[in-house]
Amino acid sequence: MLEKIAFFANASQRIEWLTERQRVIAGNVANANTPGYKAQDVVSFESLMTRAPTGTLSLTHERHLTGTQNGAVESRPDQTAWEESLDGNTVVLEQQTIRANETFEQFNLASRAYKKGQELLTLALVGNR
Repeated sequence: MLEKIAFFANASQRIEWLTERQRVIAGNVANANTPGYKAQDVVSFESLMTRAPTGTLSLTHERHLTGTQNGAVESRPDQTAWEESLDGNTVVLEQQTIRANETFEQFNLASRAYKKGQELLTLALVGNR
């Protein structure tokens, strides 16, 4: 029900995007020694939010809710990789460590904002904490 409120919908989408970005970073680190592997990153959150809906979601049960889908978070080759090794690998562990830390901090901020929104909504509805 909270996802009907724009703030909570956006915060949830941000958390999902950050989760996917962390998964992509982990995949990069796991392939740091794979010859020819190209580091990946996800499309920016801003482009994900401005993308037009891709269509309606298919229903697999008559009690499921209908809705539209903005599209999954896409990963693509990282155009900002710092360097390429002699074997063609573009994963730089220092760069991935920085991104993982940034993503972790952004995730903490988004989840705290979501929780604070719930607290404020509860305060507005109930009148006490």
